[in-house]
Amino acid sequence: MQAAEAISVAAMPLTDLLVADSRDALVAALGALDDLDVVGVDVERADSDRYYRAAALIQVGGSGRVAVVDPLAVDDLSPLDAFLAPRVTVFHALENDLDPIAALGVRPTAMDDTAVAAAVLGLPTGLQGLLRDLLGVELPGDKAAMQRADWEARPLSAAMLEYAAADVADLPRLWHELCTRLDATGRRGWYDEEVATLRALPPVEQRRDWTRTRGAGRLDAAARARLRALWDTRERLARSTDTAPGRIAGDAVLVDLATTPPTSRGELARRGVRRQALRDFGDELLRAAAAGDAAPPEPRRAGRRPTDADRATADRLRRLRSRRRSASTRAFCAPAERCSLRS
Repeated sequence: MQAAEAISVAAMPLTDLLVADSRDALVAALGALDDLDVVGVDVERADSDRYYRAAALIQVGGSGRVAVVDPLAVDDLSPLDAFLAPRVTVFHALENDLDPIAALGVRPTAMDDTAVAAAVLGLPTGLQGLLRDLLGVELPGDKAAMQRADWEARPLSAAMLEYAAADVADLPRLWHELCTRLDATGRRGWYDEEVATLRALPPVEQRRDWTRTRGAGRLDAAARARLRALWDTRERLARSTDTAPGRIAGDAVLVDLATTPPTSRGELARRGVRRQALRDFGDELLRAAAAGDAAPPEPRRAGRRPTDADRATADRLRRLRSRRRSASTRAFCAPAERCSLRS
């Protein structure tokens, strides 16, 4: 194994941070990035209480220049969609960011993913570590604090803007380094397959299924019928009100209600349904439990019939695990550095 080249770590060189909080400002900011053929894109989300993924901030840039786009202030993001169309867009874990920007009418065509590239190469996939170890760039800010921050709050602090911009300022350069390694190790084809698989997956909301509820396997057939009715009702309410399912009733609460059906709103409250959810959805949950009582039993199956999304995910994991075992990493990383691919 070749010795790793020592890399001097320095602060991320952010030379321009352009805030786009109006359509005119967006057009001007994108104009300042017009010479970039490859751009990084990242999304800060504020959807922990929502059913659908939602972008609170979109960062676009490269070579130390970043436009921070405020989708809460800019209704028309067609200039961003047009800007990305002829360019290569680089994400870090694109499955987290594609749906939120697509919901706003932004749909990149050519795209790459530094997290997938790192995984195929057997490298750790965290962005902070990749930037530090491969480029010698240290990201600013307290990551834990920023992950807890309210990205819908306005105005955003200077520290939040700098933290958000740092995620893309050097993303194209990181992709170039990883792409070089993919080509050098003959793994570019593997990488292309993985990205194609990710892009073909339906939105995460369409991959949800009641049989995946934690604890469902312990229930008898009658309780499983009640669980299905409760889960279907929770899902319908969550979708129609854009409320996170757990804000209506967590999985553990659903399993408990399916085990012993509730008969009153007071019982729902005592068994873990939150006050707001009880007020808004209590009657619906009681009707769902009663409907489940009258539904045909749901016996356990030897195996849940896999969906297309299940098959795609399983195939992807199998391929990555096989490649991790068989591929030589002697040129770029030691065995201990290989990524974990636990399902």
